[in-house]
Amino acid sequence: MHDQGIQVLLGTVKKLLRRGATTNLIKVLTKIHPADIAHLISYLDSKDQHTLFNLIPDKERAADALSELEWNLGAQLLEQLDIDTVISILHEMADDDSVELIRNLPEELADAILAAMKNEQSEELEQLLGYEEETAGGIMSTDVFSLDQSLTVRQSIEALQEATDVEMVFYVYVTDDHNHLVGVLSLRQLLTVPPATLLSDIMTTDVMRVRTDTDQEVVAEMVAKYNILAIPVVDGKGKLMGLITVDDVIDVMRQEATEDIFKMAGANEEELMYGNQSFKIARSRLPWLISTLIGGVVTGSLMWYFRMTLEQVVALITFIPVITGMGGNVGGQTSTIVVRGFATGRIDFSIIKQVFFKEMRVGLIMGTVCGLVIACIAMIWHHNIYLGLVVGIAMAVAISVAACMGVLATSFFKRIGVDPAIASSPFVQTVNDITGILIYFSTATVFLAQLS
Repeated sequence: MHDQGIQVLLGTVKKLLRRGATTNLIKVLTKIHPADIAHLISYLDSKDQHTLFNLIPDKERAADALSELEWNLGAQLLEQLDIDTVISILHEMADDDSVELIRNLPEELADAILAAMKNEQSEELEQLLGYEEETAGGIMSTDVFSLDQSLTVRQSIEALQEATDVEMVFYVYVTDDHNHLVGVLSLRQLLTVPPATLLSDIMTTDVMRVRTDTDQEVVAEMVAKYNILAIPVVDGKGKLMGLITVDDVIDVMRQEATEDIFKMAGANEEELMYGNQSFKIARSRLPWLISTLIGGVVTGSLMWYFRMTLEQVVALITFIPVITGMGGNVGGQTSTIVVRGFATGRIDFSIIKQVFFKEMRVGLIMGTVCGLVIACIAMIWHHNIYLGLVVGIAMAVAISVAACMGVLATSFFKRIGVDPAIASSPFVQTVNDITGILIYFSTATVFLAQLS
């Protein structure tokens, strides 16, 4: 449903909630898609969220809606239900989604749910919970369909037709007697070869895979880079443990992108859960503000160092905010592009040299244009051609350096294992302020005789 339709529906649902029109609400929830139910819930206040969720007419639809919500919000909805109802909903969900919800529940309630289940599913859930969060093992589904390499094509097709309770099959994974992943083939291959053909004779043995301890962001990069619909997960011995499908990867990309945006702002996603807890929010943001504060002190020290130049040519004050501001903006743009490139897999260290020279050329072009504009403004304003020359040169050089710094700083932090999303933005901003002032006043000092 498009955004305008959702807004209309949201208004209708809010009116029905105020009136207590339970029957009408149930009719609405029966007709609309679970993803739209999740969308509606996310826009309501806490009380109405629980009311609407409890009115969802069947457990399967409730499970589908939960799968579309943020996990912390879904867990809050489950907390209000009795354990039997929670278990019946979890039974309708994929194991990887159930695990994410359980991870967000209070530990005591999560343990009680797992103890009450006491079946094969609870064992699988406990196995998944044993993996670290944000790893391939933590997001995979264990309901993976695989076939033994000794089977014929006819036997494989029959087995495939009987498989109704496994993750959607995009590829057919082939294992040996000890469940080691040894090959893969497509459904098309199964349908276009003689029925008596052995899987071992037609499978592709070069299977793209990840280990259970692989970071989820690396998994997402691989799926995006190679345009695959699913990727198998193996343990350290090569045994097939599970499957990660493209819908899981989309969730990971959205999560990682959200984290990066928060980090680049010097904040974090936990702030959404802090509500009005001002001290906790301030504490999470302060480190990055302090780093910017220190950079400001260094910038001020440089201006004090060049105070004699500033005293002799007071007009230089006019363009200090422009020089530092433009450098910071260009550096921020470049670092954001590179961070995004690393996150999506479009940039890696094999092409970082080309990226650097591309951004340097872009910086030179933008610097030249902006330098000419500000030079003309300075000459017209202060009637001094040399002041225009100083400001123009400083602007061109500062922007070019800022563009290069955006690539270098982001690549450096990525190389040493520091998340560039959280480190590069404040670092680039601070360094570009310092270099901008240094370039500006150094250039002015060279032309001091003509400016005075």
